[in-house]
Amino acid sequence: MAGAAPAVKEELPKREVKTHTLTCKTDQSVKPVPVALRDLVIFFIGGAGDQESYYGTGPNNNIDYVRKITIDDATQLNILKRCPSWPLSYNAFISDEDLEKNVLSRIPNCSTAIYIVGHSLGGWNGAHLSSVLTDKGFKVKKLMTLDPVGEGKIVYGISNIYRREPKPKADYWLNIPAAAVDWNVSDLVADFGEQWEVTQGPNVMGRVDVNHANADRMFLQILPGGKSARQIFYESILIYFRK
Repeated sequence: MAGAAPAVKEELPKREVKTHTLTCKTDQSVKPVPVALRDLVIFFIGGAGDQESYYGTGPNNNIDYVRKITIDDATQLNILKRCPSWPLSYNAFISDEDLEKNVLSRIPNCSTAIYIVGHSLGGWNGAHLSSVLTDKGFKVKKLMTLDPVGEGKIVYGISNIYRREPKPKADYWLNIPAAAVDWNVSDLVADFGEQWEVTQGPNVMGRVDVNHANADRMFLQILPGGKSARQIFYESILIYFRK
């Protein structure tokens, strides 16, 4: 089922400290040697009216539902403390000051694996963020764009988004356009903002019969290849920690 928890249940081994025997044969004592844990951070970026009000609507907290799924999964897999995450508004990192405050200050170092999940305008700006961080020398491990929106001239005029089309830079990019058969108001809003019609670049892309507002349902839908974004997400994290 699309909503099933990740198949991998086992806990990851603790690796804070390891021991080894010194090469000098006259010293037979075993010395503890600290080993740095592999760092990982996740940014969940909401769209218009998600984390804050947008012209009288919201906040609707759609991206928070996706974050809750990942927190619940991380708790079950006993890796929550190793996967710190933050919800951000789509416009929370446009200026250099906001980028430093809301993003850079939360990344331990340049070797930290960065996961970005963006919805709607947050998908558009999140794709740009992947490029900004990569150009600064950081490592964007995964980028997930959930029905990204932002191509419309009108929405650009009234929203704090990047104007040019994103050129994502990530080790792996998953893009999920929404194409609901039964439209609702959120789909009209997405149509107004103009969905980003991605034609090339993603490693996985699957159009789903889900309304624009339902970011969590997009995250759970089975995609081409037989896995959901949720499954791809945590398989990647578990593999990263095991290396």
